[in-house]
Amino acid sequence: MPITDHIRNKLSTVPHRPGVYLHKDRFGTVIYIGKARDLRKRVSQYFHPSRRMGWDLKFNALVDAIHDFDWHMVKNEAESLLLESRLIKEFQPRFNIDLKDDKQFLLLKVNLNDPIPRFTLTRLRKDDGCLYFGPFAHSGSVRRALTLMRRKFKLRGCRPLHPNESDYRHCLYGNLQHCTAPCIANVTREQYLEQVRAGIGFLEGHTEELRSELESEMRKAATNLDFEKAAQLRDALEDLKRTTLKTEKFERIPYTLPVAAHPESDLRELGRLLGLAEPPARIEGFDISNISGTFIVSSMVSFWHGRPDRSNYRRFRMKTVSTQDDFASMAETIQRRYSRLKRELQDSTTPTLASTPLEQEDSVEDSPEDSLPAKGVAAESPERPWIPKISAGPRLPDLILIDGGKGQLNMACAELAKLGLSHIPILGLAKEFEEIHLPGKKNPLRPGLDSAAVKLLQRVRDEAHRFANTYNAQLRLKKISESILDEFPGIGDARKKALLRRFGSIQRLRIAPIHEIEQVDGFGGTMAQALKRFLEARKDS
Repeated sequence: MPITDHIRNKLSTVPHRPGVYLHKDRFGTVIYIGKARDLRKRVSQYFHPSRRMGWDLKFNALVDAIHDFDWHMVKNEAESLLLESRLIKEFQPRFNIDLKDDKQFLLLKVNLNDPIPRFTLTRLRKDDGCLYFGPFAHSGSVRRALTLMRRKFKLRGCRPLHPNESDYRHCLYGNLQHCTAPCIANVTREQYLEQVRAGIGFLEGHTEELRSELESEMRKAATNLDFEKAAQLRDALEDLKRTTLKTEKFERIPYTLPVAAHPESDLRELGRLLGLAEPPARIEGFDISNISGTFIVSSMVSFWHGRPDRSNYRRFRMKTVSTQDDFASMAETIQRRYSRLKRELQDSTTPTLASTPLEQEDSVEDSPEDSLPAKGVAAESPERPWIPKISAGPRLPDLILIDGGKGQLNMACAELAKLGLSHIPILGLAKEFEEIHLPGKKNPLRPGLDSAAVKLLQRVRDEAHRFANTYNAQLRLKKISESILDEFPGIGDARKKALLRRFGSIQRLRIAPIHEIEQVDGFGGTMAQALKRFLEARKDS
């Protein structure tokens, strides 16, 4: 595909600065994200004719799909790596392979409410009252800088929450005098907190004195021909520079869900393909998401005249399905969605769908930055310069899309029949060949991947898939964030499960008296008291 005038003109405005670039296809979907020391040089390489002569099929497919691109400048390479990772995790571009997992960059945290605070490494930032520093793009550098900081300010590196004299006898840090040993009252807690605050200042960038000291030692070692020591000191200075380098805190970069160039044309073609009396104004799409049978959820997205209507998105957490069964999950979702909608239609005093109080599992995604401005959307369709206003009350969809083949479709049709809603057009879209399955039809429709109707259905299906996966990820993250007990020294899975079985939640465990905690298997008086102090030190978590 030859370079377009739009791409050529835009390339001339790209700066020679470090940053992150995002390639987008003709629908506006982000398909690849990369970082660069020099944005103009790196982005322009994608459009060099010589690069297209290579045998890299993936690269050629990427360039063929690029319709537009954006970029974001940063101050240095570390910032570009952090921003690239965040954007890839958010947009999941199909041409990216690395950085798509949920692994985060390292953070340093310290809880000043602990009896003897210590600096620890973590990958998850929680709202637990701790101080967090980072993220750090270079994990090796931050680990070595943490060791340097502990030795410089005599900070403890042991794991026990309440170290005591018996721990000190086996403490390597204390024996090597890398720690002032507050556990045996060598210093008071107030004196030790001053050491911790000095470490906090170190992480905030107050390192001039230490840098001068390391540079002086490095020059002295080089003068004495001790090049090995000089190299170690040089590396320590580099680690110190990387760890204390100031980086920006990037806010979420708003991107709207891609829409077609002419949604109304796609709707008319879809109506003709399905034999509908008129193009479907309201399309509702459903998808199921789970990981090995855990956190089974489903989503419903709503499209109005070919465009996302996020105020009418819904999401469900399965109540009757406990195993990995997409058919049963789809049946429950359809039953819950349309039995409720049917009740709303029968009650003329029911508020609109957008303002109806939702059940907990039907809550709408809170993403105002994704909403589509009405003016911009209307201007996208020259064939229809305006979009009809969404109806003020509840209304049945003109078309239901099920992500799946005949199995999911038949389950959905059976539930609609029970509710007396069999007259609503419904179809299933199978992923492998993008086949359209219709009720009562033996053979599926295969209009082809170039069909505008198929592309519209793909957009609905992909948005339902994204919405379901987002909800599933939120539930998994919530589960992870509830595992504060993992930080309590000496607790294993068996004891943690015993506590949660007995009290049900961390909140109930906090208010439980010590004598009730002592009754849990594996807990005695000493450990129950230690756990109580541990939770008291993390009141905000």
